[in-house]
Amino acid sequence: MKFGLGYANTIPFTDPAPARDLAQAAEEAGFESIWTVEHVIWPHEYTSVYPYHRSGKMPGSPAVPIPDPLVWLTWVGAATSSLRLGTGVVILPQRNALVLAKEVATLDHLTAGRVELGIGVGWLREEFEALGVEFGGRGERADEMIAAMRVLWADESASYQGSHVSFEHVALNPKPVNGTIPIVVGGSGRRAARRAAELGDGFYPGPATLDDLEQSMTFLAEACEAIGRPRSAVEVSAAFPGRFMADPTAAIDALTGLGVDRIIVPAFEVTRPDVTTGMAAMSAVIATHAE
Repeated sequence: MKFGLGYANTIPFTDPAPARDLAQAAEEAGFESIWTVEHVIWPHEYTSVYPYHRSGKMPGSPAVPIPDPLVWLTWVGAATSSLRLGTGVVILPQRNALVLAKEVATLDHLTAGRVELGIGVGWLREEFEALGVEFGGRGERADEMIAAMRVLWADESASYQGSHVSFEHVALNPKPVNGTIPIVVGGSGRRAARRAAELGDGFYPGPATLDDLEQSMTFLAEACEAIGRPRSAVEVSAAFPGRFMADPTAAIDALTGLGVDRIIVPAFEVTRPDVTTGMAAMSAVIATHAE
């Protein structure tokens, strides 16, 4: 089992020293990766339904700082040497495909090939509206962006023609260290699972319950079967829907039984009462269960 540290670019790790200390402690404890979240803005009032909590609302408040994930990962990437750097997730259709491909390839180049690009299509209509980006059709745009970025990372003279992204004979450098960057598709529904099966290297469902996670895994298996792709070819990363540290062995057993490959442990669970103590406890868990 792989272990990733999730929700890492949030309070209290939004400032320089705590962010650096957290990433270094995670690397020392045996975490394989560290994962961020993203919202460019947080509307004080919104009617969109947050899909990963029964309340339909994001936890926290608009006053909570959420640093840009790629900038934050650049900072902690410079302070670590082996920890993989994951976005969990970047809201893909809010961005420009070429600019994002450049940013991510640069980060990957500077960190010796450690980037995992987790993407989602977004759910917060009010955020799209504030950014001046169309909310409708975002799934189709995201699919094109994935294809376009893969071309930009692979080809020295890259061309792509789509309804939303088009370019002819362009060069984007530096290239990713390993020739491409793993794309992890976030989302729990059938469409996200199909996108992961068809276009992704990984799947990152965000279930509220174990039953929800089991359903997401079923969606993924069905989508892979429909296109003749082995389910095992899509790496699954997921958090335990509950307090992981209340009974880590039971949580690991439950997620392993559902076919999860990487467990995302929330940073707030393994930094109590402080980073040193919490990470020591997690290090013992990882030593017993990690690959």
